[in-house]
Amino acid sequence: MSDENAGWDEAVATAQAAFAAQDFTVLIGAELTRFEPGVVEVRVPFRSALRQQFGFVHGGVIAYAVDNAVTFAAGTRLGPELLTSGITVSYLRPARGDLTAIATVVGTTRRQAVVRCEVFAETDDGPVLVASGQGTAVGTAAGAGR
Repeated sequence: MSDENAGWDEAVATAQAAFAAQDFTVLIGAELTRFEPGVVEVRVPFRSALRQQFGFVHGGVIAYAVDNAVTFAAGTRLGPELLTSGITVSYLRPARGDLTAIATVVGTTRRQAVVRCEVFAETDDGPVLVASGQGTAVGTAAGAGR
């Protein structure tokens, strides 16, 4: 195994551990299903506790998926010492079913990354785009400029 592969394996393990250490992530049952350079997928299984009053997935759950996918995607480029500095979410249609947020890094500087994210809900006809978002993550003082 090359040093580069060993370093990436360590980055994946660090990401999985950080994801699992988030109490809210555990509470809603989210999973980090893809962690590759510049691209991350977060899956949130649908269950009744995540619904709003009309039976759809609550918008806060969708925003969570954007937030975490954006920050973890940024982490593939800037390392693990990051915080979200902002996200925007546009809801396109109500969601029912499992969610998958796919975040892709658009660009980076030494300290920040801009990331776009699409959220899909599983339906009987396949995945349907339910929200689109963008966010910025910045390095914390401990990890800035690495």
